Amino acid sequence: MIKRKLLSKIRDHLNAREITLLVGPRQIGKTTLLKTLQKELTGRGERTLFFNLDVEEDARHFASQQHFIRKVQLELGKKRGYVFIDEIQRKEDSGLFLKGLFDLDLPYKLIVSGSGSLELKEKIKESLVGRKRMFELLPVTFEEFIHYKTGYQYENNLHEFLRVEKPEVDHLLSEYLDFGGYPRIVTEGTLEEKKLLMNEIFESYVERDVVYLLKVARPEVFRQLIQLLSANVGQILNYSNLAAITTANLKTLKKYLWIAEKTFIIYPVLPFFRNVKKEISRAPVVYFFDTGMRNFAIHQFGTPKTPTETGFLFQNFVINQIKQRVKEMGWQVKYWRTKDMREIDMILDKFQEQIPIEIKYVSYKTPKVPKAMYAFIKKYMPTQAWIINLSLRQELTWEKTKIRFIPYVDLLLPETFG
Repeated sequence: MIKRKLLSKIRDHLNAREITLLVGPRQIGKTTLLKTLQKELTGRGERTLFFNLDVEEDARHFASQQHFIRKVQLELGKKRGYVFIDEIQRKEDSGLFLKGLFDLDLPYKLIVSGSGSLELKEKIKESLVGRKRMFELLPVTFEEFIHYKTGYQYENNLHEFLRVEKPEVDHLLSEYLDFGGYPRIVTEGTLEEKKLLMNEIFESYVERDVVYLLKVARPEVFRQLIQLLSANVGQILNYSNLAAITTANLKTLKKYLWIAEKTFIIYPVLPFFRNVKKEISRAPVVYFFDTGMRNFAIHQFGTPKTPTETGFLFQNFVINQIKQRVKEMGWQVKYWRTKDMREIDMILDKFQEQIPIEIKYVSYKTPKVPKAMYAFIKKYMPTQAWIINLSLRQELTWEKTKIRFIPYVDLLLPETFG
């Protein structure tokens, strides 16, 4: 089993009265994580009960709150216990159902999971204000991937492994960029089986989440949209072009983009700007939560990549890594682009300070600073700027700005973010 870092955070929340709510993409390991928690609790002598709404026998107990409570009391009595509910999005008005249970002040801790459909993420979010804490389980991170692939022998010495075994880490990066971080894909050994599994994951997502739960009327347009976004990772969204190619009107197109975001397929990165006349101020760029899913959508899953193609995947990977690291700090990830075509891949917006970040799939021998980086530094005078690359670790100073060349492996180390 792949060890997920989120497990310890959820474990720490088990003593809180509020509902523990776990959301994430389909087949990302939510059920496995819940089963692990249940096993730990049972091993400590705690009372536990597990429901899976994909199972008809379990689902029948959710006809009403009273029916559900009677079943729980039958199994656990009226003393404290832990009740796991998997695939809660199957329950209509699931937010109101859970809200009613919580407000009854029962002696049971609720640990609930479901796919990242809007049925779950939006309605539950509104209904359970002040009654839940939401955790997002996303694809296996590169750090988790490394530990799994190396049999956890460097779990307590990651820093030295990254420095000493750089060729092996580069090889793991290549595999991760290609196949991504869905757990079943990571653990499967053969290319053919990986392809079959990814097809199953994608089709299940479209059929169950997009069509069945979210009632998308034109799934063929949704599929085409995901494919178009896959071909334009890191590029500014052109709504008019997308609408023309998909034959969808602008309202439908934006709705489908919103669905793709809320179901953990893509996420938008907004522009950083202070001069509306000279800088891009509205249009987002799009990245994928999982590079394997992106490659599958564009029929490049498990195929040789051109250097340009790998460069875009590397850019998506780096932004994912940084986004994961700074999420709890409240920092925002943006990009910078001027109307005369100067651009910076990423701006780490710390509110009082901005860090411009360029991402280069290059093994630098000596420092090379892009012209756009000089332009941003001259305009905004940041205290530091980063150039993420494959190997060079060096610093230089220009206009009082410290320019740090950072090898991508250092993104796995907390000290990189100060």
